[in-house]
Amino acid sequence: MDYFGEHRLPGQLGHFFIVLSLVASLVATFSYFIAAQSKIDAVAGYWKKLARYAFIIETVSVFSIFGILFYIIQNHLFEYKYAWQHSSLSLEFKYMFACFWEGQEGSFLLWSVWHCVLGLILMKTARKWEAPVMTVVSFAQFCLATMLAGIYFSGWKMGSNPFILLRDSGVLDNAPAYHLNFDITQPFRQDYMSLVKDGNDLNPLLQNYWMVIHPPFLFLGFASTIVPFGYMIAGLWTKKFGEWAKAALPWALFSAAILGVGIMMGARWAYESLTFGGYWAWDPVENASLVPWLIMIAGIHTLLIYNHTGYSLRSTYIFFLLSFVFVLYSTFLTRSGILGETSVHAFTDLGMNVQLYLLLYVFIWGAAAIGAKTRDQKIGTLVTAIVLALLTKYVASPPVALISLIIGIGLIIYYIQTQVPAIKKEESSSSREFWMFIGSLVFFLSALVIIGKTSLPVFNKVFDQKIAPPEDPEFAYNQIQIFVAIIIAVLTGFSQYLKYKATPTKFFWKKIFIPTVVAVAFATFVIAVGNINYNKQGPMYLGAIWLAVACSIYSIIANAAYIWLGMKGKLGLSGGSIAHFGFGLVLLGILLSSSKKEMLSYNKGMAVDFGKNSKENPGENLTLIKGVSMPMGKFDVTYLSDSAHPKKQQWYYKVHFKSRTDNEEFTLMPDAFVNYKGNEGLMSNPSSRHYWDHDVFTYITSLPNPDKQQDTTSFRPHLVKPGDTIFYSRGYMILEGVIAKDNLPKEIFGPNGSLEEAPMKIYSKTGSIYSVTPKLAFAKGNFLALPDTVIAESLVLQIQKINPDKTVELGVKETSEVLDFVTLKAYKFPFINILWYGIIITAIGILMSMVYRARQNLRSKA
Repeated sequence: MDYFGEHRLPGQLGHFFIVLSLVASLVATFSYFIAAQSKIDAVAGYWKKLARYAFIIETVSVFSIFGILFYIIQNHLFEYKYAWQHSSLSLEFKYMFACFWEGQEGSFLLWSVWHCVLGLILMKTARKWEAPVMTVVSFAQFCLATMLAGIYFSGWKMGSNPFILLRDSGVLDNAPAYHLNFDITQPFRQDYMSLVKDGNDLNPLLQNYWMVIHPPFLFLGFASTIVPFGYMIAGLWTKKFGEWAKAALPWALFSAAILGVGIMMGARWAYESLTFGGYWAWDPVENASLVPWLIMIAGIHTLLIYNHTGYSLRSTYIFFLLSFVFVLYSTFLTRSGILGETSVHAFTDLGMNVQLYLLLYVFIWGAAAIGAKTRDQKIGTLVTAIVLALLTKYVASPPVALISLIIGIGLIIYYIQTQVPAIKKEESSSSREFWMFIGSLVFFLSALVIIGKTSLPVFNKVFDQKIAPPEDPEFAYNQIQIFVAIIIAVLTGFSQYLKYKATPTKFFWKKIFIPTVVAVAFATFVIAVGNINYNKQGPMYLGAIWLAVACSIYSIIANAAYIWLGMKGKLGLSGGSIAHFGFGLVLLGILLSSSKKEMLSYNKGMAVDFGKNSKENPGENLTLIKGVSMPMGKFDVTYLSDSAHPKKQQWYYKVHFKSRTDNEEFTLMPDAFVNYKGNEGLMSNPSSRHYWDHDVFTYITSLPNPDKQQDTTSFRPHLVKPGDTIFYSRGYMILEGVIAKDNLPKEIFGPNGSLEEAPMKIYSKTGSIYSVTPKLAFAKGNFLALPDTVIAESLVLQIQKINPDKTVELGVKETSEVLDFVTLKAYKFPFINILWYGIIITAIGILMSMVYRARQNLRSKA
């Protein structure tokens, strides 16, 4: 059957390139595998050439899929489910890419794009390591291609195709739930596209410029972890256990820099888009991305140890293995739906849990088979993998599935421990490598603690438990990680002053003494006058914060000094010191901005009832009445005006801040989506004023009904005389009298004009007393009622008629639409820019080290 208004060609091309990508990646994987296994150079060269052609075809296919899908989204071809589900006619062009990777299919495609880019670079630079490393990359591409296939095998669907049509997706079978105007009791219409007027739009929380640039960086970071992992696998595979170390180091540094920046871009997005009042909430998805980075940093430092001393090669293998495994695990966590409502970042379940598990399973057991020493061990490993897979399938037991993965990881570690050579002699405690290894171990243990706590939903699911998360999850993490920060700050401060293998005591103290004295003096000054008085968790925790601040300052000063004392001012060789200096700033920024965070919006006027289920404290939310100035900290704050988006239920509010103590003055524009696209309630986007030493951060927590026309409340009439009482839902009111005004201006009222007032007292249940005076004017032959309002009581009083006997027909209306108001929460984040600058400096330092190591490799090859 033909359906009117459909554009089928883009989807058909997309399907073609998905299949081509699947086949080409499989051919590239097989060809590179044969090339890596071959002992004959001519044969290996033939298969490598074929693999390169296949990978280039794979790359063309992936970029074609990307371009076609973007074309569909940008041209609003809503006959495709992906375009309908993630975009709309009102979506600004700048957010088109954000809606591209809002869905699982788009994010898998983004991951695949980066693998293509990295693979092309490896084909040019990896040389003798190309075949084994690219086998891993090509196989990853094959796995990602299956995620987009949307092909059925005996009733099992492999992947989710982004080019599926809306009419084939099942959406139209439940049209009312998706806000589509279909009568599902009627036969399906050929002209159904005439009824699809608009798309579902991008999630309001993602309509932020950081969501345009954060996912590409984050997924490049995720994708790049496969390269150190690939080199590690290549070392096990070829039994050239340490030869890959120098080639892998620049890639590991690149991965750490990009993944770290990507994670903190996400923190910046959370700071600017979410309303928990910060940038890091130990959200499960945040944690799942942080853990691979922590382990990668540990692996980089053990790799540096190996390159300089020959120690810690086994540890490097394990760290690079686990860094990549936890990338895959984080993929499972965020896309399986297992996190439920515990994370604002997680994707919904697309029914791909089995495939996501298989991705993790195949990579782990594939690595184990490659790492086996003998042919018999390889066969035994593969047989074990198959038996456990069948057992998992037919027993259908989550504990068996988890144990199978743990066995696989344990087997890889066993092969590493039994094959990879290690120096038996212990490192000297006065050597740089000893303390670098301690730091790596601290990073690794920190990662294990974080992933352990994050995996609580997985534990509950697997073992059918109902263990509740801690009441204060943020503190549950912080009470441990604060000591990690202390140890790492100290280690990054002094370890570079040590030499590899051994350091004379006199030499060490001669170098470190002055930076230590300066750091102690400056840290003492900061703690003494800095007003760091975070007391929510008691004096012991406050003491830990003070110690962490002192250690962070020590790290900053010691690393800055080392650039001149140790490196003689040679910045090109100082990438490590610059990175450590930046990391010290990151720690200090986190500590100061969090421990000195100040609430500004203490309520001193009208209180808003947020409801029983809300976590908002009315005492920490200030309600601003339009045009009325209210005190907030040192500011007088005024709600000036508001405006609405022309095409969606989004409102913008102009709020002016003016200091009472100096000339500081600025205007913020927080905005909010209200009851948008089935998301009942308020979805706020914060607005901030940035200074070098602090931020003023605000977001909307309550609004009146923005659709004024929906107020259908009518005045209830009451006939009263002076002294009479009228009751309303929150109290009562008394009419005090009726007063006629004299000497009215004739140019306004005319020759026979009149103005009468009815002063009243309002007595609220809360004990408050209000005075109001509704008026009734007769001007130039027309009666005009001038109502009066009691904002706090949601009351409007209007004189409808005054009789000759001085009785008054009074209209009383109780309504939430009495006035224009907006309720704000506002914080002051001191020194938060230290954190953002620290991230940039850390990344710059790591990239400088990457460039230096890459140049070293080029010189050694030459």
